[in-house]
Amino acid sequence: MAYPIERKLVIGVASSALFDLTESHQIYLAQGVDEYRIHQEKNIDIPFPQGVAFPFIRRFLGINKAFPKQLPVEVVLLSRNSPETGLRVFRSIKHYGLDISRAARYS
Repeated sequence: MAYPIERKLVIGVASSALFDLTESHQIYLAQGVDEYRIHQEKNIDIPFPQGVAFPFIRRFLGINKAFPKQLPVEVVLLSRNSPETGLRVFRSIKHYGLDISRAARYS
């Protein structure tokens, strides 16, 4: 039986805190949204560098290793990014072995 979400410690983290999106943001500012999207598509399989929150999130998710039946913590990714960036972010999550499967878009 899955551990009910109501009994988990859930935190949200912005994709820009989990990963360093500086290079992508500079492309967006200097070249516009179309070039930004092209950049994300061209680099879809290149993981983003780790961001400032990455070490904390990795340790936080490590709590689940101590309680593998309950998996008492969960991280929700918060993002305002394009679909292309979202795909790259989730590929980066997989690359780094982070157990994050939920995301929410905010404005």
